[in-house]
Amino acid sequence: MDAPRVSIIILNWNGWKDTIECLESLYRIDYPNYDVIVVDNGSHDDSIQKIKEYAKGKIEVNSKFFKYNPNNKPIKVFEVNENEAKRGKFNRPLYEKFDVDRRMILIKNKKNYGFTGGNNIGMKFALSVLNPDYVLLLNNDTVVEKDFLKKLVKVAESDEKIGIVGPKIYYYDYNGKSNVIDFAGAYLILWRCGEKRHCFRKVDKGQCDKILEVDKVEGSCMLIKSEITTNVGLFDEKFFAYWEETDLCVRAKKEGYKLVYVPKAKIWHKIASSSGGVLSVFYVYHMTRNRFWFLIKNFPQLLKMHLLYVVLWELWLKFGVFVVYHKKPKMFFVYLKGLLDGLSLKS
Repeated sequence: MDAPRVSIIILNWNGWKDTIECLESLYRIDYPNYDVIVVDNGSHDDSIQKIKEYAKGKIEVNSKFFKYNPNNKPIKVFEVNENEAKRGKFNRPLYEKFDVDRRMILIKNKKNYGFTGGNNIGMKFALSVLNPDYVLLLNNDTVVEKDFLKKLVKVAESDEKIGIVGPKIYYYDYNGKSNVIDFAGAYLILWRCGEKRHCFRKVDKGQCDKILEVDKVEGSCMLIKSEITTNVGLFDEKFFAYWEETDLCVRAKKEGYKLVYVPKAKIWHKIASSSGGVLSVFYVYHMTRNRFWFLIKNFPQLLKMHLLYVVLWELWLKFGVFVVYHKKPKMFFVYLKGLLDGLSLKS
């Protein structure tokens, strides 16, 4: 049986150094049937030039996770502008002549459409032009293990009701360690709009090595069956960034699909690299605002309970974290603005 086709979509926005490290790890995988689609989301640095230089073999990528491979360079880059991508204009016969590790599609968006819009453009293009069995959304600030995709696909193919699968995700660097778990599947705690992550920030000692059906697969690496895009839809672009993958997971479960965590598939993630980190204005605002949008959209009956939780506990916790501990009172006001905009459904 032929291996199912997987179109891998990597979103870049002013982050070419992370992107080429991710690409170098991808072009080492042992899966035989994949596409690499880099979607540049309107970068205003020299990302496009640098990615093309990497593909020509002019930039040697150094990483603690692998040695640079010069033997699969040059990689043929097929450049597609945003309008061409939306129209599905592409020379597929020429593209198919190249080996999977010697080709790349580079979609050049006019502007930054966020995580949601950028990935949606990539998915629509892949689905219309390449007809894959799966799309894999992969953050550009990740590094993958050689066999991660083979293991994800194996589990996804084991049950027709499995719609989305995700790997074990380690911190790229957690106080010098690369074996600390960031994500091993999660269950949603809806009344506080939170989640319970298995083995969160624990050194991996095999304690989270069981395949699990979960409520959420982390958006930094999601293998999605193509039929999901038809029966459930793509990302809700209103979110722009953050909570969009949780929204997609909830919608998929409502349609009867299973979400599964695959522990033997492994990647490493730098965490919020493109948005400036977890203490950036962008991250704090969008994470706060969007969770209210998520709750109002999917579970409006829980809104009053969540507001009670915020008033009695979270406000004081955030004050302590931002003002007392980090000495960043500005971030507390960013958090408050996120609360107000989320409740008013202001975008």
